[in-house]
Amino acid sequence: MPKILLVEEAERRFDRLPRRLELNDFIVYVVRKESERKKRAHNDSPDLILIDMDLTVKSQNGQRVIKELKSDEVTKSIPIIALTRSETEIEQAKAAGCDDYEPYPVELPRLLEKI
Repeated sequence: MPKILLVEEAERRFDRLPRRLELNDFIVYVVRKESERKKRAHNDSPDLILIDMDLTVKSQNGQRVIKELKSDEVTKSIPIIALTRSETEIEQAKAAGCDDYEPYPVELPRLLEKI
């Protein structure tokens, strides 16, 4: 089964998304703590990373997370889809090197097509 790493901060924002993806035969790992992000990306070898662009901790904003993952030898080839709420977030995600974006609220059929 393909593995997805979901990087988010607010538990309620995407609370149903992991379960909905699991029902579509994905293994989903959810990371909310900055200290776990890199470790999980390295150890779990996800096939895809979903990143909430609306991370509010200064050292953990979505654009910075994407840049870090894309500059890391272990994670740079993992596709990243940014979960966005605005045109600004879309532009930031593209500038950081993400592979695609999904506007909020997430429409599962559209997201599955991108995956």
